[in-house]
Amino acid sequence: MKQYKVTGMSCAACQARVEKAVSKVKGVDSVTVSLLTNSMGVEGTASDEEIIKAVTDAGYGAESKEKAASDINNGERSSNSYSKSLAAQEDQLEDTVTPQLKKRLLASIVFLCVLMYFSMGHMMLGFPIPAFFEGNHVAMGLLQMILAAIVMIINQRFFISGFKSLISGAPNMDTLVALGSMASFAWSTAVLFMMTGAVVRGDGDAVSTYMNEFYFESAAMILTLITIGKMLEARAKGKTTDALKGLIKMSPKKANIIRDGKEIEVHIDSVRKGDIFVVRPGESIPVDGEIIEGSSAVNEAALTGESVPVDKNTGDEVYTATLNQSGFLKCRATKVGEDTALAKIIQMVSDAAATKAPIAKVADRVSGVFVPAVISIAAVTIIIWLILGADFAFALARGISVLVISCPCALGLATPVAIMVGNGVGARNGIMFKTAVSLEELGKTDVVMLDKTGTITKGEPRITDIVPAEGISKYELFRLAYSLEAKSEHPLANAITVFAKEAGLMPAETEDFEILPGNGLTGKIKSKEAFGGSIDYIKSIAKFDEKLEKTGEILANEGKTPLAFVYDGRLLGIIAVADTIKEDSADAVKTLHEEGVHVVMLTGDNKKTAGHIGKEAGVDEVIAGVRPDGKETAVQQYRNRTKSVKNKKKNLKVAMVGDGINDAPALTRADIGIAIGAGTDIAIDAADVVLMKSSLADVPAAIKLSRATLKNIHQNLFWAFFYNVLCIPLAAGVYTQLFGWTLSPMIGAAAMSFSSVFVVTNALRLNFVKIKDKRNINSASEETEANVDIKLLNEIKNEIKNNNMEEKVMEIVLNVNGMMCQ
Repeated sequence: MKQYKVTGMSCAACQARVEKAVSKVKGVDSVTVSLLTNSMGVEGTASDEEIIKAVTDAGYGAESKEKAASDINNGERSSNSYSKSLAAQEDQLEDTVTPQLKKRLLASIVFLCVLMYFSMGHMMLGFPIPAFFEGNHVAMGLLQMILAAIVMIINQRFFISGFKSLISGAPNMDTLVALGSMASFAWSTAVLFMMTGAVVRGDGDAVSTYMNEFYFESAAMILTLITIGKMLEARAKGKTTDALKGLIKMSPKKANIIRDGKEIEVHIDSVRKGDIFVVRPGESIPVDGEIIEGSSAVNEAALTGESVPVDKNTGDEVYTATLNQSGFLKCRATKVGEDTALAKIIQMVSDAAATKAPIAKVADRVSGVFVPAVISIAAVTIIIWLILGADFAFALARGISVLVISCPCALGLATPVAIMVGNGVGARNGIMFKTAVSLEELGKTDVVMLDKTGTITKGEPRITDIVPAEGISKYELFRLAYSLEAKSEHPLANAITVFAKEAGLMPAETEDFEILPGNGLTGKIKSKEAFGGSIDYIKSIAKFDEKLEKTGEILANEGKTPLAFVYDGRLLGIIAVADTIKEDSADAVKTLHEEGVHVVMLTGDNKKTAGHIGKEAGVDEVIAGVRPDGKETAVQQYRNRTKSVKNKKKNLKVAMVGDGINDAPALTRADIGIAIGAGTDIAIDAADVVLMKSSLADVPAAIKLSRATLKNIHQNLFWAFFYNVLCIPLAAGVYTQLFGWTLSPMIGAAAMSFSSVFVVTNALRLNFVKIKDKRNINSASEETEANVDIKLLNEIKNEIKNNNMEEKVMEIVLNVNGMMCQ
């Protein structure tokens, strides 16, 4: 998607005008314009020149964001200019509108106060004025006209933009403001000239009447109040992009790398894939990499939102902008520039802001015809009041009120501000929505389908049980198993090896090691034969007692893999290995149930193992033994199911959660694909939502955030439509005969300003939405403490201390020189 910066837009009508103009360009497949960020995303083959020309012809300005980045960096372009493009993006997000509006507002207020003193302060409240003006109504009128003209010149942008868009056939909000202010000024000027004629005639009653028909203060007040609203709106809009600006500012600028054996500091753009870089305590990690030396606690809150530091050791991955808190780290760069995790997050948040949610289409259709309709209503209002016999001043005031109270901005901002804030909340919590569509649609989910391995489970086998034979200690069994499995690369062997290293155990020397495919493995330890493998295989080697065999069957029924071990012809016992569920998976499924979501687990595992994991996680349904294409088929079958909504049948909305290459087809097939952040790049690319923390608890959190955002959008749209539907008839005087209600142009201008500010402020409330349940966090930590393999680990560690055995036996061989006799 090509990105452009658009200038000159002031309301939703401008947005609709630009979209319509660019969509007509040959080669443009789709176009989305954001009033919030003044940006435009275009997909298709049309050239930059053609697209920019279409925007210019429509009366606005446009510039390619790529060119903007180039200009900021004095035309420098290189393959390593990612940090420069970030600087350009940050510059484009900077709020330059608010300071300009603030200056205009302060100047307007100064002259407006003087104008109000003479027009209303003196006339209505009897404030004293210079003697020259006492009884000199023409001089009073001239002073008010000059002061109003000054305010109009200060705010000339409304008139330039408004009349320019009117002439081009695409009137916008500025047109309404300009017409309202200009009508007030023009009528008042005409009254002033009529007053001079009355003075010449000596008609004092007419002079007094004309004096009460000046609307100069309205002409100035309308502009000032709208400017106040615009400034508050700009400030609030600036806050909606705080999350994106915060992410950009986190990007490191320097890195300490080792070249030719020396440590040097270089600009971040100079770091290449494969470079060795060092990070000291308190420093940010400059690029994504792999630790090759050292260990530390790293705060990854910048990426995951999780404040608890993560312990990192040799071989672990580290990510850009995360903070090294304790140890010295030496790392190898694996991803740099726009390939880093942080860069992808920034891109996702930026792209989501540039896309449009489906719900926005209703407002867009209304916005396209809103301003012309309002101008027509204002004209009809004046004509009807004149037909009914009202004087021209009253009829004109009603028409002006209609112009200045109508607010297309509220319609245009209702959806994008909520989407931007919702995306920011997601980013702070490690939840990335790639598009506005995914943010809106996820909340409508009826069914969540979960991959098992790596999503519900940890994705790596762990030891769950150590069951020694009678007369054998757990230490003896495990020491023999580790010594035998240490030379194997099988995933089950790796579970034993990892566990042994965590326990601080050293293996005994194994000779004549041999892998027996489909059965197990064998070797000699201290010249005695040792065997390990499946229970069926071990039965052919050693005698199995009935109790131990039954234990093996129970473990197998629980979805675990029991491994039996024999040494010197004697059965030592069973070690069970399984892929255990993550600490927060059960709580996540429970929370999904509370949100009214049906949860299904998909896996290629056998029914027995899958059933046990599904029961432990608490899912509603388990579909086992499915291959990648089977997962896709299962997703489609659920999508074809229907539910009854207000006596109408609607297809179920299905979200798929996965992390592997084999999940990509199902992620693509689902209405919303959710990728676990630690998963493969293919899965992440196929998904609509990415969970950076790889925690299943973020799935219900993402759904809650989506629902809160959609609710906020509905509130904004309701207000925008309700406000205009209620206030336009009020301004037109429809309620005058019924209730005696009338609305002055000044009150209308204030109401218009408040409407846009209300919508933006309401969207900012999303920052306070709680999408995560603290109960889940606490229970997850409790589960971690009670984890089975931690208990087993402590048992083995204690037995190592108590047994001493060969750990404390040291054989030292000394060569003694110089001896000649006994």
